[in-house]
Amino acid sequence: QVQLVESGGGLVQAGGSLTLSCAVSGRTFSSLAMGWFRQAPGKERQLVSADARGGRPIYYTDSVKGRFTMSRDNAKKTVYLQMNSLKPEDTAVYYCAAYLGEYYNLVHRTPAEYESWGQGTQVTVSS
Repeated sequence: QVQLVESGGGLVQAGGSLTLSCAVSGRTFSSLAMGWFRQAPGKERQLVSADARGGRPIYYTDSVKGRFTMSRDNAKKTVYLQMNSLKPEDTAVYYCAAYLGEYYNLVHRTPAEYESWGQGTQVTVSS
């Protein structure tokens, strides 16, 4: 089993920045493919960014390209999502997730592929 704990959410004005963190434990960090998802009220959970084992390659959904950056710190076993130029439409609960299957060299884009989830952290962007 893999345990994921997110932090770093909050309230920010449009144009501001936040960095989300996801601390990973319970399995060799470098063997995991990871993803960041978000879910706004009344909407389905959607992929924001994801990487393959080791942190490369990285996929970003079109709406966050150029604004969000996903990265890892292997020593801290932590995945980050740096979010810049935030917009009100970025408001959602953000989740990190770990893919535990055998195709860890691929980027996985659907929630159903991920087996472990964090508790979520709220990001609210005011206009």
